[in-house]
Amino acid sequence: MDFQESEALDGLRFSWNVWPSSRIEATRMVVPFGVIVTPLHKLEGMPVLPYEPVTCKGCSAVLNPYCRVDFQARIWVCPFCYQRNHFPQHYHGISEQNLPAELYSTYSTVEYGLATPPSGPPAFLFVVDTCQPEEDLQGVRDALTQALSLLPESALVGLVTFGTMVQVHELKESECPRSYVFRGDKEVSADEVAQLLGITLATPQQPPRGAPAAAAPFGGAPGVGRFLLPISECEYTLTTALEEIRADPWGRAPNHRPLRSTGAALGVAVGLMEKSVPNVGSRIMLFLSGPCTNGPGIVVDPDLSFPMRSHQDFEKDNTMYYKRAVKYFNGLGGRMVNNGHVLDIFACSLDQVGLAEAKNAVDSTGGLMVMAEEFTNEIFKKSLQRMLQSDEQGNLNMAFNASMEVLTTKEVKISGAIGPVSSLKKKSACVGEGEIGIGGTSQWKICSLNSKTAVAVYFEVVNQHSSPVPEGQVFFLQFVTQYQHSSGQRRLRVCTTARRWVEGQDNTQELAAGFDQEAAAVLMARLAVFKTEHEDAFDILRWLDRMLIRLGSKFGEFQKDDAASFRLSANFSIYPQFMFHLRRSQFLQVFNNSPDETAFFRLMLNREGVLGSLIMIQPTLLSYSFDGPPVPVLLDVSSIGPDRILLLDSYFNVVVHYGATIAQWRKLGYQNDPAHEHFKKLLETPVQDAEAFIADRCPIPKVIECDQGGSQARFLLAKLNPSATHNSQQFGQGEVIFTDDVSLQVFTDHLARLAVQS
Repeated sequence: MDFQESEALDGLRFSWNVWPSSRIEATRMVVPFGVIVTPLHKLEGMPVLPYEPVTCKGCSAVLNPYCRVDFQARIWVCPFCYQRNHFPQHYHGISEQNLPAELYSTYSTVEYGLATPPSGPPAFLFVVDTCQPEEDLQGVRDALTQALSLLPESALVGLVTFGTMVQVHELKESECPRSYVFRGDKEVSADEVAQLLGITLATPQQPPRGAPAAAAPFGGAPGVGRFLLPISECEYTLTTALEEIRADPWGRAPNHRPLRSTGAALGVAVGLMEKSVPNVGSRIMLFLSGPCTNGPGIVVDPDLSFPMRSHQDFEKDNTMYYKRAVKYFNGLGGRMVNNGHVLDIFACSLDQVGLAEAKNAVDSTGGLMVMAEEFTNEIFKKSLQRMLQSDEQGNLNMAFNASMEVLTTKEVKISGAIGPVSSLKKKSACVGEGEIGIGGTSQWKICSLNSKTAVAVYFEVVNQHSSPVPEGQVFFLQFVTQYQHSSGQRRLRVCTTARRWVEGQDNTQELAAGFDQEAAAVLMARLAVFKTEHEDAFDILRWLDRMLIRLGSKFGEFQKDDAASFRLSANFSIYPQFMFHLRRSQFLQVFNNSPDETAFFRLMLNREGVLGSLIMIQPTLLSYSFDGPPVPVLLDVSSIGPDRILLLDSYFNVVVHYGATIAQWRKLGYQNDPAHEHFKKLLETPVQDAEAFIADRCPIPKVIECDQGGSQARFLLAKLNPSATHNSQQFGQGEVIFTDDVSLQVFTDHLARLAVQS
């Protein structure tokens, strides 16, 4: 079974593609039953159907190719609840030769253009930190000026700047520019923001009887027209306001950090959006250059004698402000979710800025995090450009204010979801008792998503062993995603899929043949990262080890108590490698990473699809040499050689590593000699391939070029399997890694020894 081909058809990757038909057998499968769903997966040739979907009156499932249809009686039977439904009047011409698109077997995924009135244009509120040098401020100005040229002219834009105080800029044309100042040390409610800005929505006066009601501009939103305007109406005013931004005039005391009121600024921004564009897909884009040191959401004391919190501080519970800051930002995140608004953070600083505190707010709203050293950095500039890219029709490559509902047949229940989602607390018959991730609901809010956003959904089998399912019967799952297209149109994407039941006790080989080790590794990785929110890292590593040993015992081939006889079939053979690298990854090992970096890494894993997630867990390594074209090599220290170039793709960094001999020839300038054209080509090819790797990623990864033995080579060595260390017998015979970590071989040997135990 080619799982990648199956994913290309509907954007789904199951951990198990064949499920045991009883609850007892299901609990013995070790790896959870789950699916990586890409709700807006790009499908070639999929039309947008210009009519409303037909739904089941019993369970609200949408008409799909798995429904049984009685063409004579104009009735269809729902495969989820077996309810008989009449077709609506406009389907009167239906026949076996005249089927609607949603009944074609090739259209298991369809999209409807809903007739509901289109939402207003998306709004983008720029929130700019002014506690930074003029050079960095100029970088922000340049980036935002370019962003205006990338956004549709109908998009609403606004500007908030902050330092010690918070300023909301009025963009309506006037004789002199105006801005409203809020205190940075005080939390402000949405009603207070509306009152102070003068945007309280007054009760409209009723027109005389028989007279037509006057249309309110931009849907009557009170803040639109002053603080949020279409680009076509305020581009000059906004550009002028950006040019006039200056560094925070309050300055800083000696040996103190600047007083930066990030929390208050976000509170004002959220209040402005709540009152101006409620339930309209919008983004609050925060451009941050340091930690919050003033007012609500404070991350660190202004006094420089107090350092930023570290992972060691979390272990010792020595974080003075962390819990209060998380509670504050989580509250803002909840308000944004209720209105379908998104929080993006562009953090450009050499130090931490408080991403760990704001992570849940960004994650729950489907927002983006970008980390760079300064606002003049190419990573920041290109990431912002890529985020605001448009398609051939001029629509932004992003969707807003979505909800995803999952429907199941009666033998399957939903345990939960992990991803950039928030619970809509919809209790239905599909919801199971156990919870994995964000559970207790069959519907989730996704404030922002694109064609690559992926959500992990977990299930449980509830069918009792005493009521067996007939051999060969299938079960159904349906994923219904309603969203606001960037054109303003409301759309509904419906994906219906079926998988087969088997009697688990006697069909272990059949179950094993349906195991997708790549999807399983990603589902386990997301679950492990979710556990880090409330469990100790050591306990999570032990849990991963126990699950791997149980899986090896269940599906491995071996003789009792004989580790040398242990074998895994092809469908399971790479899974232990994934677990080995997951245990060593930056998602579970926080050494040498700041809390902000860890928050960023975990947030990115939480939304990436199977392929991208696997690269994060187990990077790819290519070797370039004079011997032939580039070839994949083992992610092992033995792959380093003086006469080869290695290209490591770890998703967050792309490393071009030159062997010692290659680096020496490059320094001597051999590539500039026409007689060594082939050497020049060898140097250029991996760099070109590195650019190709990062061509469609957002945020943009960092490209690092380094030489064997150089300081930057640590980015490569940190990802390699330490098969040769300073403690091993191979010491002195080639490249080694100075570490006490066990190698993959030792790890798999221990797995075999424990899996075969009686």
